[in-house]
Amino acid sequence: MDLIAAVDRNWAIGKDGDQLCYIPADLKRFQALTTGHAVILGRKTLATFPGGRPLKNRRNLILSRSESFAPEGAEVFPDVDSLLAAAPADAFVIGGESVYKALLPHCDRAYITKIDKAWPADAFFPDLDADPAWQVTEEGEPLEHEGLTFRYVTYERVR
Repeated sequence: MDLIAAVDRNWAIGKDGDQLCYIPADLKRFQALTTGHAVILGRKTLATFPGGRPLKNRRNLILSRSESFAPEGAEVFPDVDSLLAAAPADAFVIGGESVYKALLPHCDRAYITKIDKAWPADAFFPDLDADPAWQVTEEGEPLEHEGLTFRYVTYERVR
């Protein structure tokens, strides 16, 4: 499995149930990488999507302990083991914080958008730079959107 996330300087990913910022080029990259694949996410992340509906052109696998949660167009799993049994090997983990933490040990590649700014935040991604199990395998040139500098960094699990 792979994962994809946008993080700030402190590996923050969100505040008050939403992303820290929206960068059109990053959203296009997310769409290009994940379309046609299964995406794995939590119930709260799904709530941030337009209309709270699953993403189109993807198999949406939701990790939620809520037995009554059954959004149309998605499959819901009560625990990591049942989700892993159903998830294809080319699935993308797309958040949020607890889903990333639960599934990081099962991922081999991480597509990270690093944003050169620090925001107040309450949701974080594990710091892959500080984790010896991960190494940078590709780092893009700095890009800019409305004064924000960001770059795409690919990490792979050390074998």
